[in-house]
Amino acid sequence: MSVAKIIEVSASSKTSIEDAVRSGIKKVGETVKGIQGAWVNETKAVTDSEGNVVEWRVNLRITFLVQ
Repeated sequence: MSVAKIIEVSASSKTSIEDAVRSGIKKVGETVKGIQGAWVNETKAVTDSEGNVVEWRVNLRITFLVQ
């Protein structure tokens, strides 16, 4: 029988949503083993005063197996 745990983290990127997701999973993977996947709960675009996107932020729910 497998048991999984879900943690929630926030990550950001100046280039793309996908990069924010990848960097968040990679950072969590430095200390958490057995990552099975991630849900993107929320996405936010940070803009400058002219409306240009300067940063993407995501909230991730990361699932991993409990050993």
